[in-house]
Amino acid sequence: MKSPLLFIFIAYLVIKGIENMVAQVNLRHLHRYGHRVPAGFAGLVDDRSMVRIRDYTVDHGRIDFFSSAVDLLLTVIFIFGGLLNWYNSWLAGQGWPFAVTGICFFLFLAYGGFLLQVPFDLYNTFVVEEKYGFNRQTFRLWLADAAKGLLLTTVLYSLLLWVAFLIIDAMPDRWWLLLWAFMLVFKLFMLYISPYVIEPLFNKFTPIADKSLEEKIKTLLARAGLSVSRVFTMDASRRSGHGNAYFSGIGHVKRIVLFDTLLEKSSDDEILAILAHEAGHWKKKHILKRLLVMECVSFAALYAAWWFLRHDMLASIFNISMPTLYVKLLLVGFCGMLAVFPFKSLLSFSSRRDEWQADGFAVELTGNPRALASALAKLGRDNLANLHPHPWYVALHYSHPPLPQRVRKLLGA
Repeated sequence: MKSPLLFIFIAYLVIKGIENMVAQVNLRHLHRYGHRVPAGFAGLVDDRSMVRIRDYTVDHGRIDFFSSAVDLLLTVIFIFGGLLNWYNSWLAGQGWPFAVTGICFFLFLAYGGFLLQVPFDLYNTFVVEEKYGFNRQTFRLWLADAAKGLLLTTVLYSLLLWVAFLIIDAMPDRWWLLLWAFMLVFKLFMLYISPYVIEPLFNKFTPIADKSLEEKIKTLLARAGLSVSRVFTMDASRRSGHGNAYFSGIGHVKRIVLFDTLLEKSSDDEILAILAHEAGHWKKKHILKRLLVMECVSFAALYAAWWFLRHDMLASIFNISMPTLYVKLLLVGFCGMLAVFPFKSLLSFSSRRDEWQADGFAVELTGNPRALASALAKLGRDNLANLHPHPWYVALHYSHPPLPQRVRKLLGA
């Protein structure tokens, strides 16, 4: 193995090793402190609940460990073991048109990743989630969702890749700029149509039956400068017992979706507090800021991809005999994933800071910090969320602050 390739190989193993070590530290931390009921959760969780939370987290940790191990093994075989070279040469030798070959290159990999994930998804749904009373879907429904997801992947991947390869072929010196602009427009378009086209393929949305609650929601969010077009209930209980709520829509007009599982277990004040938190993200421009950051990253990444694609350096390092555009794109993406890993904790920190700000806005808007604290505590209890995550795991993976920290701060307000 040549020195540059050996360096990349070691970097990949180190990253996977760090992730695994942090996960194991998190589980050991849970075993040590998981029996303690955090402040603000007294009366909501007892010793039995804490044991269920610990066991649920450990069971998911086992799945994640085996999934990560399989991913590591197959990546080493495919990327570093020579299988990628064979796969690339085989596709390039089919004599298909440029765009068709490129689409198939990435679609076949997506199908392979989907098939490899199926056993873990089935075990997670019908063993772990079933064991803890969360799973409510049948195998037939799971199969239907999987088929729809695969069809959507095929259609969207094919469309995006077809346009991308057309742009690359037509503008070899400036394709990165035009492709970035196209991707931005496409993302905004998908944000707009997804609630009306994509989401109804998987769930049923009905206007909320409680008109009094709907009026309270509209009144509250109007004080935040948001106009609510509709408030819907989603039949989340067909698949899971987990609860949640979210906004959709671009601009000041929002469409609100409440999981039916959330409505079953929450008071009006708690639901209003949750939605006030979501309104805080809009009011503080968190979504816009994240979009701007991601687009800056995308802009830089596409420029870097254009620069690397002009040369066969990466193809040579990975011992690729036929340096096609497709394989070079894949290798740029793989190396880019390794390069951005050190910034993962920074992005997580930024996201957690936004959550603190949204909590603060919710308190200002509702004047009821206890309602949000109660809502968060119930979500943690009902979803069996880990109430004692290790700080290292939080730093690397958590986009939200740990629930006990949020509840403590709200109750102290």
